[in-house]
Amino acid sequence: MATTFTAPTGSGARVRVQKFGTFLSNMIMPNIPALIAWGLLTALVIDVGWLPNADLATMVGPIIHYALPILIAATGGRMVHGDRGAVVGGFAVMGAIAGSDLIVANFNADLPAGDAPLGQVHMFIGAMILGPLSAYIMKRLDALWDGKVKAGFEMLVNMFSAGILAFVMALVGFYVVAPVVNEVMEVLGNAVEWLVDNSLLPLTSIVIEPAKVFFLNNAINHGVLTPLGLAEAADTGKSVLFLLEANPGPGLGLLLAYSFFGRGVPKATAPGAAIIQFFGGIHEIYFPYVLMKPRLILAMIAGGMTGVAINVAFDVGLRAPAAPGSIFAVYAQTARGDYLGVTLGVFGAAAVTLVVAGLLLKMDKSEDEGDLTAATAQMEANKGKKSSVAGALTGGVATATATATREIRNIVFACDAGMGSSAMGASVLRKKIQDAGHPEVTVVNKAIANLEDSYDLVVSHQDLTDRARQKTPSAEHVSVDNFMASPRYDEIVEMVRDNNRT
Repeated sequence: MATTFTAPTGSGARVRVQKFGTFLSNMIMPNIPALIAWGLLTALVIDVGWLPNADLATMVGPIIHYALPILIAATGGRMVHGDRGAVVGGFAVMGAIAGSDLIVANFNADLPAGDAPLGQVHMFIGAMILGPLSAYIMKRLDALWDGKVKAGFEMLVNMFSAGILAFVMALVGFYVVAPVVNEVMEVLGNAVEWLVDNSLLPLTSIVIEPAKVFFLNNAINHGVLTPLGLAEAADTGKSVLFLLEANPGPGLGLLLAYSFFGRGVPKATAPGAAIIQFFGGIHEIYFPYVLMKPRLILAMIAGGMTGVAINVAFDVGLRAPAAPGSIFAVYAQTARGDYLGVTLGVFGAAAVTLVVAGLLLKMDKSEDEGDLTAATAQMEANKGKKSSVAGALTGGVATATATATREIRNIVFACDAGMGSSAMGASVLRKKIQDAGHPEVTVVNKAIANLEDSYDLVVSHQDLTDRARQKTPSAEHVSVDNFMASPRYDEIVEMVRDNNRT
């Protein structure tokens, strides 16, 4: 049963950008529930909301200006150096927030009478800088005097070192990060405004759609679009920027085109993939279908541009990021009165992609029906690691790496984000174990960055196993390349049955 696995490695600019995007995503994704809560609050209680309430509306501004940046900074800090990193990072971002507010206040004080004052700049980019940076410095400082503090003084040193560093990093945020981020936000904001004023925003699809296929979407979405979108949503109640990358329409159109006009395995698997992509919001599942026929990127761009153009024409947007990019998440964040425009944007994008992709598939006279397995491998090479959902398409062969010899009571599925495909895999295995009569076994899913060495068994993609093993060295590890239907699940159930008999 046990086989060995050597994780492929990647390098180069694209892989580095992907890793950077994943790092940004890992700071944002755990805080998506807070963004959703803020979006719901805004939708309900502001003066143009569903249930206007002036008292409750006083929460809207402080949450986006203070709470959300602090949460993101604390998450980034925790990723680098645990709770100490979270505390230092969360405190440091307050310096950037206060520094930015002072800059804006001084600017507005010098404005001529009648000129519109400058609004607040929300420090999301500042949080994504100061959180991990402060935690990294804390980590280096802790390593510097680790084992050198006299007994009885550990707590004193730990508390004061973190407190002093938090104070210093807040000053860095106030005097250094705040001015830089304000300038960056102004440049990016002006660029987006220029694109909108000149009706050129749809052209962003020329960059975004190919970037998604090459897994650069996290860097674009969480590094640029989310901070800008949140700033715009705070001022206007919504932002079209949240729809640029999250619109599930182009992916739906592509998979429907394969369902109607494809051949062989791609045609047979496309309908199931469409359900996962459109309702589950896991866009990566359609990437192999583009890579099989690279010319189909034209269909994706055409659909993406159509969706953006419709959204701009109807002046619609979302209140907060839609993550994952499921149609349910999109509707949950749609601003009041924008449902028609958003619906037309999604299905217009799907329709155009369907037509263009259908024509391209029909024009393809080659005998090659498309090698989904090879395209999946190419997609995973682009990603720099195995895909958790692509295995559902290929029926990929999983790889087990461990045979447990101890009792197994807690199992964790681990992936980068710990929220999407690993959740589905955990659900599948949980049901199998319960059906086998082992209610004492718990199965959960987590991001690798949040793993603790307290699990009996860790299931991860084969390219992530080495990272998972570093976080949980005492656990048994099983590597798979198919979270949805891996044959290793039955082997894990057998492993539980053998080891939990007594």
